[in-house]
Amino acid sequence: MPPRRLPFVAAAALLLVVMLLLPGATAADAAAARGGRSLASGFLEPHNAARRAVGLRPLRWDEGLAAYARRYAAARSGDCALAHSHGPYGENLFRGSGGAGWTPADVVGAWVRERALYDPRANACRGAPGACGHYTQIVWRGTAAVGCALVPCAGGRATFGVCSYNPPGNYVAVRPY
Repeated sequence: MPPRRLPFVAAAALLLVVMLLLPGATAADAAAARGGRSLASGFLEPHNAARRAVGLRPLRWDEGLAAYARRYAAARSGDCALAHSHGPYGENLFRGSGGAGWTPADVVGAWVRERALYDPRANACRGAPGACGHYTQIVWRGTAAVGCALVPCAGGRATFGVCSYNPPGNYVAVRPY
């Protein structure tokens, strides 16, 4: 007798339960699953759209980088502090107020909007130094892989996001692309 197939709704509910039981799984993982997209693709697609816009090859998702990002996000979940990990990777940080509801696309979109502050001719940020550093890390020519995490922080009053990049970028006096 052939195995029975679960109805779609039951299969989706089972996937959500399994994801929530996985170590390092977050509410964002579950939300991405409900929407039919993985957390990885939710982060990777807007990264690669920004890279395509300047003629760069796409990044690949790296689960090792994502695990690093999840560990760091968990460490920041209590205070939401925008303090870098000072690890071996490039790193973009995000803090969104208002609790849950922030998506990977929202996070990467905030960083990509910094493109308006980047002056490619001068290879500098307009305004404050570093005002476009999230964007330039996303489009750093030498970066090949990314892994990210998104967690609730400050008792659910905010969201903390982190992406780790390898090889890192944002070297002084070096053009990103």
